[in-house]
Amino acid sequence: MPIVTIQQGPREVEQKRELVKRITEAFTQTLEVPAESVFVWIQEYPAENWGAAGKLTADR
Repeated sequence: MPIVTIQQGPREVEQKRELVKRITEAFTQTLEVPAESVFVWIQEYPAENWGAAGKLTADR
């Protein structure tokens, strides 16, 4: 049972649907597992709760 965790900033629901679909397809094709066994968790963080290159994303 593959479990995939995505950590990202907020996205539109339709984008997340497509992401989950494509990740599931990749696992079913590559590992030959049933789609029902692939779990995708999306953890979203507001721009003020993460940063890169020494700056908060909210400050970019």
